[in-house]
Amino acid sequence: MKKFIVTGGLGFIGSNLIKILLDKNYYVINIDKITYASNFYNVKNYKKNRNYKFIKCDTRNQKKILSIFKKYKPKGIFNLAAETHVDRSIDGPRTFIENNINGTFSILEATRKYLKKNKNFRLLHVSTDEVYGDVLKSRSKEKDAYKPSSPYAASKASSDHLVYSYIRTYKINAVITNCSNNYGPNQHPEKLIPKLIYNILNNKELPIYGKGKNSREWIHVEDHCNALLKVLLKGKTGEFYNIGSNTNYNNYDLAKKLLKISRRKLVLGKKVRIRFVKDRPGHDMRYAINSDKIKKRLKWKPKINLDKGLLNTFEWYIKNKKFFKNINKKQIIKRLGIIND
Repeated sequence: MKKFIVTGGLGFIGSNLIKILLDKNYYVINIDKITYASNFYNVKNYKKNRNYKFIKCDTRNQKKILSIFKKYKPKGIFNLAAETHVDRSIDGPRTFIENNINGTFSILEATRKYLKKNKNFRLLHVSTDEVYGDVLKSRSKEKDAYKPSSPYAASKASSDHLVYSYIRTYKINAVITNCSNNYGPNQHPEKLIPKLIYNILNNKELPIYGKGKNSREWIHVEDHCNALLKVLLKGKTGEFYNIGSNTNYNNYDLAKKLLKISRRKLVLGKKVRIRFVKDRPGHDMRYAINSDKIKKRLKWKPKINLDKGLLNTFEWYIKNKKFFKNINKKQIIKRLGIIND
């Protein structure tokens, strides 16, 4: 039985990836240091699964990471552990530098040492489309220049460069993916879609930055996770792969879609309405990536369209209200990312 490590497996994408891997009968080692974004509710169905193992570990602990490699002898590692919220990176960038860059460095060093006797081991480093920065026209390709705008995006860009340097210098077996905005079950409500859903369910206004014109490319987390598995198994060492849906919506139109769905499912409270709020500092207007490479070379394509995906996501949060109870309420309602003069 093949074994895989997933770092950050108590988080949003990581927990969804674990579900897919277990469904395909892989053995999964979940490494998570347990932060505010970690939620054991996300993996409650796997606790007694004999093919699942949870280990509390900070990815910066290189010695422990290497010992886990040696003990479990995995086929590969999906590096998803990262600080990911842009607003939070504006308030406190140090955490993003320490975890996203130094954590990746630690995994790279452990990988470099482990590969000396385990040549078939592979690292998949998961990154973001935000490294490309503002894309007002067309779509970013894998060889386009990085122009990150936020401390978060800069920390991810740095970690991408670090991984590629290890591929070139130390010949490690690694691939890098850059994905567009994810949505779906298990996502922390500091992010746009689950925050809007939380507010709809709790009779609160729906805060939208600026004029709501900022455009994002949205992909369901299940499609993303299936792409990650395909890249780890079939991707070419040293290559970058963009993963996206080719579907863009601005934040205002997205909020209207969720309101339309919610009216079909429940009676809305009187306070549930869109409200424009002060914009985020350095807010990029548009992210959009070209995913032709993974579609042509690895024969992957997204299967879940946005309307169906949003409906399924909304229904999941209605059925799983206990998910929110494991999260500090202040982390849901407090506005972050405001620079005070």
